[in-house]
Amino acid sequence: MSYRSVQVIGSLLCALTGLTASACFASAETPLLVYLGTYTGAKSQGIYVSRFDPKTGRLTTTELAVEAKNPSFLAVHLKDQFLYAVGEVENFGGARAGSLSAYRIDKASGKLSLLNQQPAGGTSPCHIAVDATGKCVLVANYGNGSIAVLSIRADGSLDPPSAAIQHQGSSVDPQRQTGPHAHFITTDAANRFAFCCDLGLDKVLIYRLNFNPPSLIPNDPPSVSVKSGAGPRHLAFHPNGRFAYVVNEMGSSLTAFAYDPNRGKLSQLQTLSTLPQTFNGPNSCAEVQVHPSGKFVYASNRGHDSIAIFGIHSKTGKVTGLGHQPTQGKTPRHFGFAPGGKWLLAENQDSDTITVFRVDAETGKLIPTGQPIPAPSPVCVVFVPTVSF
Repeated sequence: MSYRSVQVIGSLLCALTGLTASACFASAETPLLVYLGTYTGAKSQGIYVSRFDPKTGRLTTTELAVEAKNPSFLAVHLKDQFLYAVGEVENFGGARAGSLSAYRIDKASGKLSLLNQQPAGGTSPCHIAVDATGKCVLVANYGNGSIAVLSIRADGSLDPPSAAIQHQGSSVDPQRQTGPHAHFITTDAANRFAFCCDLGLDKVLIYRLNFNPPSLIPNDPPSVSVKSGAGPRHLAFHPNGRFAYVVNEMGSSLTAFAYDPNRGKLSQLQTLSTLPQTFNGPNSCAEVQVHPSGKFVYASNRGHDSIAIFGIHSKTGKVTGLGHQPTQGKTPRHFGFAPGGKWLLAENQDSDTITVFRVDAETGKLIPTGQPIPAPSPVCVVFVPTVSF
């Protein structure tokens, strides 16, 4: 295998962990910029930035990187030069649509400068991802239940949507599932297929990703269903590319799938609760991520205010519950692993804090490193290697 082939495969595997290529290959001690997506209002003005020291686990206080309206989810380009954010709104540019913004990253100051904005191809976009080659972004629009794909220009700015698909249908919940609500979109390691969790349909919809220009073509099979009323929210692939895990927001559960990368097919293996048996209060799940080692998968509980920890069987992909770690705050909407997987940062939306945990590589347990760091309405975190701390 050529060195170039090794680079490409490595970059695609990095994409499965939610890290950019340079972040994935960065030393576990490389200083990091930490960008925070937020909901704006009385507390927040846009996207914030902190600095993280992977040697010590120290996170600095947050600073405003750029003003923006409801930049609730972020994604970083593979080369770490550009950052993309949704604008989770229903009206943009005089039309009924959300927005997408492209920014240039200043690694010295951490500040972001706006390159351009485009309509999201639907309302209230809540998730954005960069494909594994850095050629396009994919967006899920919660409001009207659509997805879209936009080309990335050479200067990092975005073209208008080259394709948009409106989902159709409903499921069993009369409050939240009377229509489609696309909540998440990503690609597989080979960058051949795109996967969208639609909470309103109780399905993960599957598309073939084409280029020149980017487009999304329904796959065969076109979807896989979860339990009625479960409300699939986010999906995470295993680093080996053979398994995937979906966190169900409404059902407070985790569903494990086997994945056939040749067909783009997901086959359900099992579903487990993300909650302790003794907990009877209200709860909804938010984020799911697989540890870079492939040994553990984590899911966040909003209500129980914890991160559920599961061990992964290396041969079958099935999971076993290992316990729960309180996040020391309210409503952990999102969390992310720093490059190398030694640290996990959890964003507590309703207590306006971020908690840093050290990850035990043998047991998967999360150990708090100290008091939570103040941050205004944090709901997403991404990492960018920087030049100094």
